[in-house]
Amino acid sequence: MIPAPTEHPVGRHGSQPFIAADVGGTHARLGLVHVRPGGKVDVLAYHRYVCAEFPSLAAIVDDFAKTQGAERTHVVVAIAGRLEGDTLINANLQWPVSLERTRREAGIAYFALLNDFEAVACAMPYIDVAAMTRVCGPVQAGDGPALVLGPGTGFGASLCLPRTLQQGVPLRVLASEAGHASLAVGTPREIALLTRLLQRWPHVDNERVLSGPGLVNTYTALCELDGVTPKLDTPEAIAAAAQAGGDAQARESLQLFCSLLGSLAGDLAVTFGADAVYLAGGIPAQIRPFLLEGDFAGRFRNKGVLGEVL
Repeated sequence: MIPAPTEHPVGRHGSQPFIAADVGGTHARLGLVHVRPGGKVDVLAYHRYVCAEFPSLAAIVDDFAKTQGAERTHVVVAIAGRLEGDTLINANLQWPVSLERTRREAGIAYFALLNDFEAVACAMPYIDVAAMTRVCGPVQAGDGPALVLGPGTGFGASLCLPRTLQQGVPLRVLASEAGHASLAVGTPREIALLTRLLQRWPHVDNERVLSGPGLVNTYTALCELDGVTPKLDTPEAIAAAAQAGGDAQARESLQLFCSLLGSLAGDLAVTFGADAVYLAGGIPAQIRPFLLEGDFAGRFRNKGVLGEVL
């Protein structure tokens, strides 16, 4: 079922500082923040945690609150996954997440979870989009639908829907689980890659390839297809070897990564009718030369009659 757009009124937390967190599969970043009238945010304290070093999300929030002397009146967490009732559905976290159990164990009065890329989309009217990689559309986000997507430990995408910027008008955002939609390939080599991956998993979704772990999956599969022993086992090592040019399979892995990312970005832009598309997260910034020089743009626009408007 497609979720309805979520409204996000600006300034809901009033003038009191609150704890905000960005939780991914590897790191949790927590801040004590204050929202001024008009939506400007001041970060009063900040700390990054390694998720695997803590037994639960509640333990991380508890540590931050104690260390920073922060009130636990309001805690808002942007986290990869989809909330179904009290339970977060996510394949990449170190531990299960229950809304009520986390609230109770961390001693939180008001606790809310939202999708991580839903949070990025919420920030679109207030941040400098130059910090992201602009694929198409205005340099600064306008009033048209803006799609933000990106690979990390998983893959996320959300749409910031048109709105006026009058104070008090809710920002409308459509979250998605695009990372778990089936991977769509478009060349003989990509078909061979998908066939190989299907021997390991009955369902190959986008983040099996378009994520940090997905880059490792692609590299390993290409080595198997080419009869080569894999030498690299982390996305960082593969990306570095690809850009250095010393490993043919690493270079092709990153090329395929960029091509498939461009194709998916175009698919989502067409599906949602986005006026602007931006890539967020650390991976696009780290592989920017490949994105600019490779087949990303060509695959993004390879959408038949609609290619001319992308």
